Amino acid sequence: MSESLESVATRVVRWQASHGRSHLPWQQTRDPYRVWLSEIMLQQTQVSTVLGYYARFLERFPDVHALASASQDEVLGLWSGLGYYSRARNLHRCAQLVVAEHGGVFPSSAELLAKLPGIGRSTAGAIAAFCFSQRVPILDANVRRVLTRVVGFDGDVAVAKNERALWEHAEALLPVSDLAAAMPRYTQGMMDLGAGVCTPKTPQCLICPLMGVCVAQKEGAPERYPVKTRKLVRRSESWWLLLLIRLDGAVWLETRPSTGIWASLQCAPIFPDRETAANAAAAIAPLASLREHAAFLHVLTHRDLHLHPLAIAVDHECRPSETGRWFQATEWPQAGLPAPMRKILEDLA
Repeated sequence: MSESLESVATRVVRWQASHGRSHLPWQQTRDPYRVWLSEIMLQQTQVSTVLGYYARFLERFPDVHALASASQDEVLGLWSGLGYYSRARNLHRCAQLVVAEHGGVFPSSAELLAKLPGIGRSTAGAIAAFCFSQRVPILDANVRRVLTRVVGFDGDVAVAKNERALWEHAEALLPVSDLAAAMPRYTQGMMDLGAGVCTPKTPQCLICPLMGVCVAQKEGAPERYPVKTRKLVRRSESWWLLLLIRLDGAVWLETRPSTGIWASLQCAPIFPDRETAANAAAAIAPLASLREHAAFLHVLTHRDLHLHPLAIAVDHECRPSETGRWFQATEWPQAGLPAPMRKILEDLA
């Protein structure tokens, strides 16, 4: 490794101490439970969004034993609105495994942490570095961008062998001394650089501590990195949501399948077209009029959902399916609902 690249860790550690973030609640602890919770919540989610959820989760589940003993519905209910719900299901399973197989104590090595549900190599590295000062790299989206620019890595990161090579670069740049203090600060520093300085568009190279050793900056083309040719294929779908509302205000919600969009969440019955939804409504309440509410777009990472809410009043006791139940007006706000479903119910309340 060149002398300039050997100075990367020193520069990042020094910069983080004076310019990096240090006020966030999960930065005030080395408790693996709290760090793990924050790392899972921060995956593909902004810090500003996570702050409130993090506080509410800790208030309800102050330790891994409390989380493990909760029901999945309760966990999904608290997670509702944060998105990427597989994270919540894995969070719950992970807590149960830590209690059942590790006595409620998180493993102290990245290798063992990565074997737990929902914890990939990068998340495992972050927990191990922050909590145990283990000399292991991370490679989330922000850090990947910083790293590819610093070393001028022009391989397509969507290709597995290039991804492996990038991990090797990440490991080579890690601090080599005073790891107890350096590893948490270096790891946080790389995250901070990616979040606020080495941004995808118009990076602020003039204030970056790595200016002068960064290959992309020397080339004058930082936005060229990282190279990724595989593009996400987006799809568009239209869903009709049938809202069955009893005279006492209760609403019928069904548990979604355990895989796919909104897996295991509570939702109104979904139909592929208006005619099928209308036929289902007529079978349940033949004399009721079907009320249409304003359709709206809900954007997911890989899918555009055009949602069409339809509502009917149900004046008799019925059970439309075996996968749902009636939720009273005091119950559904605590249920695990997709954000659009919660918005619809709040608008109808």
